Amino acid sequence: MPTSQSDPGTPAGPPKPAAAKGTPAQSAEPAAGAPAGDPADLAVIGAGPAGLAAAVSAAGLGLRVTLLDAAEQPGGQFYRRPAPGLGAAHPEALHHGWAAFATREAALRAHESAGRITYLRLHHVWTVVSDGDHWTLHAVAGPNEEAATVRAKRILLATGAHERQLPFPGWTLPGVVGAGGAQAMLKGGLVLPGRRIVVAGSGPLLLAVAGSLAAAGATVPAVVEAATYTAYASSTTTLLRNPAKLAEAALHGGALLRNGIRLLARSAVVEAHGTDRVEAVTVARLDRDWRPLPGTARRIPCDALAVGHGLVPQLELATGLGCATLRTPDGTVALDLDAGQRTSVPGIWAAGETGGIGGAELALTEGEIAAHTAAGRPVPATLARRRARLRAFAGAMAAAHRPGPGWTGWLRDDSVVCRCEEVPAGRIREAAEDLGARDARTVKLLTRAGMGWCQGRMCGPAVAALAGEQPAPDRRPLSCPVPLRHLAELPPTDG
Repeated sequence: MPTSQSDPGTPAGPPKPAAAKGTPAQSAEPAAGAPAGDPADLAVIGAGPAGLAAAVSAAGLGLRVTLLDAAEQPGGQFYRRPAPGLGAAHPEALHHGWAAFATREAALRAHESAGRITYLRLHHVWTVVSDGDHWTLHAVAGPNEEAATVRAKRILLATGAHERQLPFPGWTLPGVVGAGGAQAMLKGGLVLPGRRIVVAGSGPLLLAVAGSLAAAGATVPAVVEAATYTAYASSTTTLLRNPAKLAEAALHGGALLRNGIRLLARSAVVEAHGTDRVEAVTVARLDRDWRPLPGTARRIPCDALAVGHGLVPQLELATGLGCATLRTPDGTVALDLDAGQRTSVPGIWAAGETGGIGGAELALTEGEIAAHTAAGRPVPATLARRRARLRAFAGAMAAAHRPGPGWTGWLRDDSVVCRCEEVPAGRIREAAEDLGARDARTVKLLTRAGMGWCQGRMCGPAVAALAGEQPAPDRRPLSCPVPLRHLAELPPTDG
């Protein structure tokens, strides 16, 4: 996994490449039409809950906003919905909190029609650079991957998160998908990854996924949770301050009971079995450090496995700009933000999962707060109190589901860790134990683990754990694959 040898909390400044001026990359027409003339007051990257709330709130406060998103529809992963061509009559049926999204989506359309928001769909921003008083965003735009640039006075990062995967023998079999991936297949494609689906990993997302799959007609024999919900007992005050979260947990619990789904706490899928696709999984009880307990293994037949161990903030753009980071209670890296959602880099704000995993309601709240401070307005007290309450719950949730250090005991030496480069655990252990690698970066150089298409997003936490260190924030000049012609069109730098 690409890492930096510098202190992740020390701003490194914006990347060296200067913005393209008067080049084909600047003049190329993006899919939705790039704004011309003066820079936008605020560019929002990401149209999930945080970015959508920030964009419509900022426009309502008088800012000229450009909203860029890699998807074709707003809503991000949380409010993902079927493509219009699938003819879903009630896409809201697979969501909770749909009204909050629908209200903001309507506001987005109104602001877009009035010219207060320029909404650029299918724009994947790959870097942000400073050109003095303003920022230039470079994006890969549209189905033909055209080059597009946007200039703005301020930037708000709402880039969301991706799933954390802890590998185990058999996790590369067809039919093994991410827990969030299974939910995305259902919400976005109205399809199931199988008919008999075990849901496993750690975190509250598992309960939502199991309920959704069962409601769609799948048989879910078990939800296999590596942590234990008694870990929340130390956060009773925080739980009582968030009654809506308790009600949501009761709703998910009721769905498990109605559908006859077993909840196996302090357990994990330690192996998937099959030939052409997964046919069964082995589940074992875990000790407090997540080591499998001898003699507790059981085999559960299935034709699909939805597995995930929470989410990891997606920070490539932020860390490329030098934004300071911190370690969250579940061991992941998030941005260090002030009370107004400002990062350590002047002119850069962030909201939602970039500041630590907390869910859609927190993301909406932080998006509104960021809009107020970006517009030079004070933060309403109600928003500040709501964020404090929800952030406290997010911290309790992260601490309860933090992976234990013993999970690497699931891996045999022949178990694939890096899927892209097909690097097994034994080779990574050899690099760490015999060849002197003391960090994930050195392991990467010796084994190629993390050098593949996903650039360590899938295997990064596992490689770091096997190397004996905590995952470090990525620092990279490109946050997504970029056609070489886009780079060739950039002018040479002064440095």
